[in-house]
Amino acid sequence: MADYLEELKEKISQKLNEKGIKILPKTGTLRLVKDNEIVMVLTDKGDYIEMSYKGQTYKYDKWYTKPEHLSSVILRQFGVQ
Repeated sequence: MADYLEELKEKISQKLNEKGIKILPKTGTLRLVKDNEIVMVLTDKGDYIEMSYKGQTYKYDKWYTKPEHLSSVILRQFGVQ
């Protein structure tokens, strides 16, 4: 798994677990699952991270958006700070 996604996973896993959201890693991808339903997908696309959430796709430049910044965006979507 890409270093960026691994670092991102470390930053969000504990707080998301408290909300009942599991992180399922797959090569170059993190799937966030709640109640056996995928609620968010994060994919490493090389120079950027693609986030799919509620039918929308967002792109975050890896060099501009560091894992700690993207983690706060993700946690905010699930009402966690």
